[in-house]
Formats: sequence, C-alpha cells, structure tokens
Amino acid sequence: MFEAGHAESGAVVIVGAGVAGLAAAQHLTRAGVPALVLEAATVVGGRMSTEKVDGFRLDRIGQLLSTSYPELRRTPGLDGLTLRPFSPGVLVHSEGRRLRTGEPARPRRARGALSAARALASAPRPPRGVRPPLGGPLDHARLGAALARLAATEPAKLLARPELPIGRALLARGMPSRMLHGFVRPLLSALLCDPGLTTSSRCADLALHAYAAGRLAVPEGGADALPELLAASLPPGTVHTGVRVTAVSANSVTTAEHGELPCRAVLLATGARAAAALLPGLRVPAFHPVTVVHHAVPEAPLAEAALLLDADRLGPVAHTAVISRVDPTRAPAGRALVSSTVLGAPPSDHELRTQLAALYGTSTSGWETLAVHHDPCAVPAMPAPHDPRRPVRLLHGLYVCGDHRDTSTVQGALHSGRRAAYAALADLGVPRAAAPQPQPASAAPSEEPIGEAA
Repeated sequence: MFEAGHAESGAVVIVGAGVAGLAAAQHLTRAGVPALVLEAATVVGGRMSTEKVDGFRLDRIGQLLSTSYPELRRTPGLDGLTLRPFSPGVLVHSEGRRLRTGEPARPRRARGALSAARALASAPRPPRGVRPPLGGPLDHARLGAALARLAATEPAKLLARPELPIGRALLARGMPSRMLHGFVRPLLSALLCDPGLTTSSRCADLALHAYAAGRLAVPEGGADALPELLAASLPPGTVHTGVRVTAVSANSVTTAEHGELPCRAVLLATGARAAAALLPGLRVPAFHPVTVVHHAVPEAPLAEAALLLDADRLGPVAHTAVISRVDPTRAPAGRALVSSTVLGAPPSDHELRTQLAALYGTSTSGWETLAVHHDPCAVPAMPAPHDPRRPVRLLHGLYVCGDHRDTSTVQGALHSGRRAAYAALADLGVPRAAAPQPQPASAAPSEEPIGEAA
C-alpha cells in the first residue's frame, strides 16, 4: 500500500515504472538514495508488457534485444534475466526464396573484418552482363564484410561519423543499392521500425553494431520479464502502481490520489507525450506506429528459431517469427505461436494472412488470431540530425529519461535511466555506487554465451 510518508524521507520520486524509471531507481538505491517509483498503470513495464492468453505469452510491442547490449550488464537487478537468442543471422524472403544472411564473419573483431574482406575478394564474380540472383556469394561476402567492420568499430567512433539519413549514408559508403534495399532495409525495419531508412546514420550504426556484435534475442517468458526483474529486486515499498501524477516540480509531485508529496528530487521517466503533458515545452518526437499480431498455429511453419524479414514488401508485415521456436515458454505444449510485426495500422485479416502464407510457404487458413496490439507511439523516430545523448538534467532537482532521450531501443531506455540517476546523484552530492558486477544475462541452455559489445 502506498504511504505518502515515503516521499518525505529524502526520497527521489520517479514518475513512471518503465524500464528507464526502474533502471534509474536501481542506480539510485545502490548509491544509498531512497527512490519512490509512481506508476499510473496497474503493472510495471510500460510498453514492455506481455498479455497471457490460454497459455500463450503475447508481447504488446515485441521489441528485439541484442545479446551484446552492455546496459544489460550495467543495470543492477538483471542478473536473473535469461535471453532466448534467434538463430544466427536472419532469413530474408526475396524473389520467392528464403535466404539466410546477415552473419558477420567470425571472429568478431579486427581479424573478423580481415577475414570478411578476404571472403569478399575471393567471392565468385558473375560473367559480364549477367545479373546474379540476390543473395549470391558476392552479396553475402559484401554484407558479411560490412557487418564485421561495424562489429569491430568502437561505438564512440560510430558517433563521430558524419551524420546523414542511414539510407544515404550507406549508399555514400559504397553499399550497392540492391543490397541496401534487399537486406539492410528489412533488417533496420526490424531493429528500428524504420522502413524508410530516414534514421540518423549514427543511431542506425549503433543498432547495426549491436546486431553485428551479438545475436537478436527476446527475454524468456515475455518482454515483461525484464521490468518485473528490475522492480522485484528494488527495496520493498519502492514501486507503487495505480498512482497518477498530475504535476511535478523540482521538489514535489502532485498525485490525483494523495495530493502534493514533497521529495528530494523528481525524475520523469514516462513516454515522451506524457512527459510533455507534465512539462509543457518538452520536445515530443515523431513516432513509428507498430502493430503486433499473434497467431496460434497447429504446427510450426519453420523448423528453426529464425527472424523472417520481407525484402519484397509483399504486404504490411515487416518481420515475423515462430516465436515459440525461439522461446518455448511462450506457447503451451503441442501448439506454436507466430508473432508478426506491422509498421503501421492494423491490416485487414485477408491481407495479413495472404502475406504470411507467402512468407512461410504454407496455408494460414487454420491459424487462430490471438491478439492484435497497436501502438501509434511505439517507437520514437530518430531522423537526422539526432542527438542520441539528449540532456537528462532539466534543472537542479528535475530530470527526464526514456528512449526519447537516447536511442529508441531497450538499450537506450536503460542507458538514459542510468544517465538521469547519475545526474541526480551528482547534484545531490552523493557518490555513485561501485560499478555493478551482476552475472551476464544468461542465454538459454545450449546457446552461445552472451558477449558484451565493444
């Protein structure tokens, strides 16, 4: 039960119990500063929520993680997180075929880039005047070389590059147009929900770096496993749901249920629109709308735990997967779960099933629609120019964080929460806690260990 006295004991009030706010609470409490997290919804997690239906676990947004995300190690409370990686690379449906591609050369560092360059040099060239099919040896070698170079590049160097929309930047770097639109566009559609390739090249390079240095993955048991772990490992009485904050200042918050609560500082960790409603004048970005559709199927249409992308734009689906192949806990025994992401409004059922039948090469008439989740503000857009480290300190005692202050990923949300917590600690004159040393988020049994990005 919420007690107003918590806010009078020198606590920092955090408005919003998404992953940014919960991460900030973790860093504050580790430094010895009590935190009070107030969430208007009845559950924690924000967009990282999971609906449970007849034994299925259905993510509302379905954001993909990377096993290389360093914030998964730097955020206290996540040592119990288990990630379920997809198969290496991705499957791309192109010209009527499913092609496996997108694996950077191994090893990942400089030698990986060198071996990829050698592979590119030795790849067979087609005869003069002959246009090879997309996905041939030359395409694979070029893509592997590009990904290996990204994996071996320090993020600081990526952020120092000239900034353009990522489509123009990749063409300027010499990437063939066919590879850009056949492989990279559908991949960035999955990573950043940006099929138009308008994202800042610096932000897109960070996303591609994370992809090239690790594996795409989802939390075991559903997206809500991550915020629930963060909340459960905070001191008792830290997180309170069902509390609506109606006004904020540097030393108090006002709630609809309990009136004004004095506090030591306020950290706003809501979505961008909610933050701007509490702080008029705060910039609200454009958003990429996302619809996630879940189908129960009698038999898995793919035998592998692969992410399937559509390079041909046959319909509204950008990417799809037999998610129960990736994480078996998401479907009851004897059934399979297919989760598909549309970058836009919910499509017609006929249009959706027609495209999925083409992508998977099977009839979808017997597939049962379990849920259709649409969020018009799912992913903040990051068009060039974009600052991936937007200020989190508005003034002494008032801070703001979230993926709209960083990069539009779970990594960005966690990182912005840490930045905001550190800014508050500096203003309060409290030293940071020693760098957390949790065990790495564990991979599922028989999968490769999770490595940290450079």
